[in-house]
Amino acid sequence: MEKYKLKGTESLGIEFGSTRIKAVLIDQKCTVLAQGSHNWENEFRDGYWTYSLESVKEGLQCCFKDLNECCLRTFGEKIRSLGSIGISGMMHGYLPFDKNDNLLVPFRTWRNTTTAEAAEKLTEEFGFNIPQRWSIAHLYQAFLNKEEHIKDVAHINTLAGYVHYLLSGRRIIGIGEASGMFPIDSSILSYDESMIKRFDELAVSSGLCIERLLPEISLAGDNAGFLTKEGAKLLDPSGKLEAGAMMCPPEGDAGTGMVATNSILPRTGNVSAGTSIFSMIVLDKPINEVNSEIDIVSTPDGKDVAMIHCNNCCTDIDKWVGLFNDFLLSLGIKKDLDELYDRLYASALIGDGDCGGIVDVGLYSGEPVAHLDDAKPLLVREKDASFSFSNLARSVINSAFSTLKIGHLILENAGVEIDYLNGHGGLFKSGKAGQKLMADALGTEIRVSKTAGEGGAWGMAVLAEYALNGNGVKLSDYLDSVVFKDNEKVCESPDKEGSEGFEKYHGRFCDTLDMMRRKYNV
Repeated sequence: MEKYKLKGTESLGIEFGSTRIKAVLIDQKCTVLAQGSHNWENEFRDGYWTYSLESVKEGLQCCFKDLNECCLRTFGEKIRSLGSIGISGMMHGYLPFDKNDNLLVPFRTWRNTTTAEAAEKLTEEFGFNIPQRWSIAHLYQAFLNKEEHIKDVAHINTLAGYVHYLLSGRRIIGIGEASGMFPIDSSILSYDESMIKRFDELAVSSGLCIERLLPEISLAGDNAGFLTKEGAKLLDPSGKLEAGAMMCPPEGDAGTGMVATNSILPRTGNVSAGTSIFSMIVLDKPINEVNSEIDIVSTPDGKDVAMIHCNNCCTDIDKWVGLFNDFLLSLGIKKDLDELYDRLYASALIGDGDCGGIVDVGLYSGEPVAHLDDAKPLLVREKDASFSFSNLARSVINSAFSTLKIGHLILENAGVEIDYLNGHGGLFKSGKAGQKLMADALGTEIRVSKTAGEGGAWGMAVLAEYALNGNGVKLSDYLDSVVFKDNEKVCESPDKEGSEGFEKYHGRFCDTLDMMRRKYNV
């Protein structure tokens, strides 16, 4: 087979995740050609989880440089030009700027749970659930707090929208990303006009006009600008990258997850399980009741989606694997970490269905779905618990999606039906164990495709390629006929024994949460 040569028409997706920035380069068939990455971490400063804008720019450059080095090794050359580019990032959060584009307060990320008062008030006034992490909740909380910067706010953005602006000079975001800033009216594919009016009435004393503060909305497949000379220089300080690549609408990690798993048709959805865990279920009919645990957002092409977002997932699994590794090292035994993860998951699969009376609560930050403004990891067990490694391992894995289960029970009571869920993210990388345990927990089939490991950066690259060469085909048809045409998948269904065991475990988990609420007086 002839070695692939870069043509300059490839599509690039870059996603700013919680712990890693990742770049994926694809061809017209959406096949991965090269990848690059850069690790970074949030900081807790002055009461908020944040990333500095300097680290955003540095991370962008380091990630692209790593991608270029991969291209040099693989193709013998670096990237000179691109057909299209898409930017994705952690959804929601708060980036307020003044009229001169100066950031007024450090970036407040999705991880913060400091906007309860604003979220509750807006939910009541709108008759529509406003989660704490949404941009509008952060803005309104700053207004309620009488923060000095409010008088100078000229526009607000998300991380993906901000990076898109740096590269293209346009303040524009995809509709899925926009739905994490302010409620969307799916009938007009734009911000809800009645809620805009009500917000301006609530914040009238500040002089805020929310419609003027929000970015322009665009749909999947639209042209959202072009890479400018300044943007090309920022992305590639060496000056070798040419300007002119088409920019597709930037999307949040929820939207890219739906694309990466082909989960944009009604009654389907996906579960993304990494640092955080969330599920996205595309609705076939509206949910008429307001639930604080359920966010109504949008697919990249504008369909209503029920989203359950939990702040905590795989962090606790990582901590346990680190502990087990320390123990082995103390015995003079050195093992590859991937092998330890595989062993933990394999052991979990043979543990008792109810984890033998062991309950691990792997919460490292507040968890709105569980109504906890603060939390700490906790391990408890019954006096007569079967305290084995396999039961401990199963409890640690079950804990990763136990708060998600709370939201799914609410969806079930609201009449939402799910045919299957597509899984992607770190929890699914160690064989079938995580997939099978999640199927038992959520009571629905979990599918994992061979492309699931590519993640959100690949999904963003697919959206960039779709904008360049979709030729007006519906996004769902494009995914079926081009991206997932020959895709293989592994399916795991729940079984009676596993589901009943998880139900017992989950009851103990929720009892432990009650104890935690009393501890924190919430």
